[in-house]
Amino acid sequence: MMFKQINTGKLFLITALIMLMFGLLVGVLASLNYVLPGNLKDSLGFISLRPMHVTSVMFWIILGASGCVYSGIEIVCKKKISVVIAFIQWCLWLVAIVGILYSYLTEDFGGREYWEFNPIWALPIAIAWLLFIVNFIRSALTIKQWPVYVWMWMTGIVFFLFTFIENYLWMIPYFRDHFVTDMTIQWKVNGSLVGSWNQILYGTAFFLMERISKNTNIGRSKLVFAMYFLGLFNLMFNWGHHVYTLPTEAYIRYIGYAVTMTEWIIFARIIYTWRQSVTDAQKHYHYFPYRFLMAADIWVFLNIGQALLMSIPAINIYTHGTHVTVAHAMGTTIGINSMILLAACFEFLTTKCEFFNFNIQRLNRVFWFSQISLLIFWFSLNIAGIKKAIWQMSLQQVPFSKMMEGLHFWFVLFGIAGVGLLISLTSLALTLVKAHFRCVYKVKPEKNTYAHQTPITN
Repeated sequence: MMFKQINTGKLFLITALIMLMFGLLVGVLASLNYVLPGNLKDSLGFISLRPMHVTSVMFWIILGASGCVYSGIEIVCKKKISVVIAFIQWCLWLVAIVGILYSYLTEDFGGREYWEFNPIWALPIAIAWLLFIVNFIRSALTIKQWPVYVWMWMTGIVFFLFTFIENYLWMIPYFRDHFVTDMTIQWKVNGSLVGSWNQILYGTAFFLMERISKNTNIGRSKLVFAMYFLGLFNLMFNWGHHVYTLPTEAYIRYIGYAVTMTEWIIFARIIYTWRQSVTDAQKHYHYFPYRFLMAADIWVFLNIGQALLMSIPAINIYTHGTHVTVAHAMGTTIGINSMILLAACFEFLTTKCEFFNFNIQRLNRVFWFSQISLLIFWFSLNIAGIKKAIWQMSLQQVPFSKMMEGLHFWFVLFGIAGVGLLISLTSLALTLVKAHFRCVYKVKPEKNTYAHQTPITN
């Protein structure tokens, strides 16, 4: 009886929002090490803060993607998901999260890039994801003709587990003892994992477009299915541009980047075309889901431009390993992935709840504050990265400490923008969490200003 009262999609989304807020807080603390070197050195240094930030933000995306799939599949499938299986999956994630944070706090490392925690905590994640696959397939098989977003969800879920297991091949001596092979697999895995959750999130974006516009042809159009197959190819081969500095075949790198660019261009084209077909009434009714999808579209274009430049080998030699790479990753993670997830959260957590209420004008300001903060954040990282790239390729280098002093202004700007992101995105996350619990516990709002009924004008 207890399990019947659990909405698993919302459970995962709320957990994801908590990870987002924690990841933002830790990220700001980590950024202080650039502005004030030695900050928190004696209690919690950069060596622990950085992986905590990276892992928390990754879990925001992964758990959020899981919540989107569960919320979406409940709507489109005849057979409900198993709440028991989903709850066990969620509990395994909690075990992994607590264990990983403990691992970082005690500096019990042992993993590889982005997964630096003790590998033992990867086991509950793998089991949880296997349960996710079982739960998804048993429900999805009830659909006679799958729309594209169901295919994308399925592909992303299955390939994530495959790639996640591949991520731990380094534990086998054969792979660990061959440096080039080991590095190629690790960098390949990072690209493929991104491709896996991109499939889930892009599928969620198409689901939201269909739901907002009430046009069921979106999930079955030829262009969207072309996007799906390109995304699948990208998932398998886009890692080529991660291994520029390794002695691998050149065609692997070129194919990887070409597919990535094509996928983004088509994705941007689909959103742009869809936007033209959405009426004013539909835009207002789903105001914040719509607005965050538009923000994601803009960040797709910005990241296309940057990725095109980074794909040029002569430029990549300079930018590889600098803050330019970090800026590109942040533009993708926050600008694209997080915007899609926030659109989904505003749709799945608040739709049609009579107890849901928030100050629309305040959130309107918060939205624009988040976009401006992200733009400054992205820009300052790029400038810092370009300056470092010039330094590291210079024949007459000044000392490293001198070079870092020259980047101080950009690090300060980067830190201020990070605080802006912390404030704005945390405000959005808290609003969603508060709205969710208002709905659950039926706490009536003080004012009748419903977010999905009141149009916004800029």
